[in-house]
Amino acid sequence: MTDPRFAPLTAALEEALESGLCPGLAFGLRTRDGGRFDTNLGLAQRVPEPEALTPDHRFDLASLTKVLLTTPAILALAAAGRLDLDDPLSTHLPDLHQYDPSHRVRSVTLRQCLTHTSGLPAVEPIYTWGEGADRLTALVLQKDWAFGETVYSDINFILLGVIITRLTGQSLSVLAEAAGFAVSPGPALTVATEACQWRGRVMKGEVHDENAFALGGIAGHAGLFGTVTNVLDRAETLAFGDALPKAARAAMLEKQTDTRALGWQSRHPNWSGGGLCSAKTIGHTGFTGTGVWIDPERGITWALLANRVHPTRHTEVRKFHQFRQRIGNLVQAACA
Repeated sequence: MTDPRFAPLTAALEEALESGLCPGLAFGLRTRDGGRFDTNLGLAQRVPEPEALTPDHRFDLASLTKVLLTTPAILALAAAGRLDLDDPLSTHLPDLHQYDPSHRVRSVTLRQCLTHTSGLPAVEPIYTWGEGADRLTALVLQKDWAFGETVYSDINFILLGVIITRLTGQSLSVLAEAAGFAVSPGPALTVATEACQWRGRVMKGEVHDENAFALGGIAGHAGLFGTVTNVLDRAETLAFGDALPKAARAAMLEKQTDTRALGWQSRHPNWSGGGLCSAKTIGHTGFTGTGVWIDPERGITWALLANRVHPTRHTEVRKFHQFRQRIGNLVQAACA
């Protein structure tokens, strides 16, 4: 019998599907005392032919890559003494804008990238610059980046991803698989995203993010595929398990700005995790409709994965944000 505490959660998820907010979604919840709730509803694909969502379908996790792969890799390297979070990027990328040693990008620190306080732009159409992952990476490193106001930036994490591959000697794909995720898994048992105008097809088992696609299928900001169980297992081992050294785990949870921890968002007014979570709660969302949150004080971890951008990204973003907040509050109410 389904635990009656979770009936309001189920009702809210079903209502979202009925309203057309997204074709399908997966939800999972874990508590410190071993409690769990999982459900998969709706469609993995609506067009060109409907396909029912199952627990085994992998979602394109989009920017959850930033916190489930890139951030912990940087923190692990810091814990091992391979880098310091306050190192400038040029310490580990000496060829970064190498023809102008005084360029501002060379003095941006890893911490600034992790907290999105670098001043680098939010995004750039790297995929339009040419072909070949190595060539595009070289162009990223030599780009005369224009700096502006502090914004959430994919560029920050693309650069961090390059540092990880250089210091570890391993590709991000290898590191992703070691963490329990897939990269470019193909169409079988994957959730469809957008009917992409650039690539001329519905994306299914190929990364939705154009820049990650052009950079080889994965970059520091996007590229992971996984189930809701994959996401929760990874989040729990990062926050409560042995995926990170103790000092690195503490650093991950420590608030850095009014709205951010290292990599993660921290609880703040009107954020995606709702208003009922404890003060130390962290979380992150992904453009495709994904999200994961960790409340370390109450020992609660939850994930909501949806194909919000299928078959188009031009949907009601504000309504989806409010839906995430509602789910976060229902999680806290159910676990109170």
